[in-house]
Amino acid sequence: MMRMVFYAVSLVALVIVVSIAQVWQPFWWALVLVVPFILLGIYDMHWTTHNVLHNYPVVGHLRYALEFISPEIRQYFVETNESGKPYNRLQRELVYARATGSDDTQPFGTQLDLMEVGFVRASHSLSPKKVDPQQGRIMVGGPQCKKPYSASRLNISAMSFGALSSNAIHALNAGARLGQFAHNTGEGGLSPYHLAGGGDITWQIGTGYFGCRTADGNFDEAKFTENANRDAVKMIEIKLSQGAKPAHGGVLPAAKVDEEIARIRGVAMGKDVISPPAHSAFSSPEGLLQFVVQLRDATGGKPVGFKLCIGHHREFMGIVKAMLKTGITPDFITVDGAEGGTGAAPVEFTNRLGVPLNEGLAFVQSCLVGAGVRKDIRLIASGKVVSGFDMIEKIALGADMCNVARPMMFALGCIQAVRCNTNTCPTGIATQDRKRAKAVDINLRQKHVARFHAATVESFLDLVGAMGMFSPDELTPDHIHQRVADESERPFGTTHNYLEPGELLSGKVREAYSSDWEKARAEAF
Repeated sequence: MMRMVFYAVSLVALVIVVSIAQVWQPFWWALVLVVPFILLGIYDMHWTTHNVLHNYPVVGHLRYALEFISPEIRQYFVETNESGKPYNRLQRELVYARATGSDDTQPFGTQLDLMEVGFVRASHSLSPKKVDPQQGRIMVGGPQCKKPYSASRLNISAMSFGALSSNAIHALNAGARLGQFAHNTGEGGLSPYHLAGGGDITWQIGTGYFGCRTADGNFDEAKFTENANRDAVKMIEIKLSQGAKPAHGGVLPAAKVDEEIARIRGVAMGKDVISPPAHSAFSSPEGLLQFVVQLRDATGGKPVGFKLCIGHHREFMGIVKAMLKTGITPDFITVDGAEGGTGAAPVEFTNRLGVPLNEGLAFVQSCLVGAGVRKDIRLIASGKVVSGFDMIEKIALGADMCNVARPMMFALGCIQAVRCNTNTCPTGIATQDRKRAKAVDINLRQKHVARFHAATVESFLDLVGAMGMFSPDELTPDHIHQRVADESERPFGTTHNYLEPGELLSGKVREAYSSDWEKARAEAF
């Protein structure tokens, strides 16, 4: 066997080295090199838990060394400009260029396959328009809201302190202040670092109620009221589910739960922090809307909405029926896609649960229009928005604005090392290792965050004008075309089967929606 041959050769080598060393003293240094390998080989043959090392002692370690650096090898030498996952090289380089203010133009022509099935495009106009920069903002707040918020069309999506380092959170918030857009806290609570930069805040309330929880993990209205009435907090978002791990609570590995995290979240230090999969403050669509009212009243009328990834269609339709029954509407709904990001999640949840953003967004838009409640609610699209065209696509599908997370991490210096769940992030962004976190230069990176935001919104408005419109509000699903399997193109308006205004109330609901609408209940999910 290979391992026995190695064992024998190692012993012979040791005898030879010792014999020579007795005559020629400089050979003693060879012992320093040979003996550790012999000891490692003995360990591999007798005590290792790896089958490969048992049969191929010492040399088998080369396999694991190459496996360890294989992600870097693939990223730097193997992947093409379009093949990288979850973000390809073209997307990452676009963010880096815009964040640093360097040239983001492209020479020689497109590198995309325009005839590929699934390719999405828009049509330009022979009468392009100049779009007012103010079209890059929109008011959030329905008729039941007393303190509406003027929001950017593009904002920072939910990322918690704990998942991200203190420097990363601080830089994001400072960038939000420079660029005048909002920063979502994620479900990990309202930390000092979310407030340090002076940027506008959307405070997300998850199932763990971090920052507003009782000792036993339930919602504490007094603590919520204290934090939610800070001037920096502009909107409140109730997290029902997240695209990357729908129907699963948030996960913060024990390695990241230090004393500060534990204090901010109100949890035990050094243990995995796993939020419950569902809220304890309510258990039905009607209960959700009553909770919206409770939070809105506690803030004196600030916009309150909820975030979800679409799963069973009838459950969201139950929320719509609850709106009709109670007369209560949220000020906004954030639709997350199954392609959304996370710091840590079970593989099966990330890969196999949830509806992708485009389908989920079109469904939510269709239901709200079909029930006649869309005009009072803003829709926010959250999931893999990188460019101005991505914003065009989502807003054409029905959104009013977009949230972005991982590209903002690229603006901070993220290299997509995919080690967010190990506490060993090489860029100091997704870690609680304070030494690593120092790599994020707050003064520099806040400017990168603001530049990326400004350049992306500018590109978005330029495209709106190039399509012959004065406002993003003019975008419809028919403005976006997708190539399908028969090599023809179809507008989104036909591929996504939108309901007509008031159709759900007409008694004549089309077949694709009728079964779920009949099963939907305002009293239970």
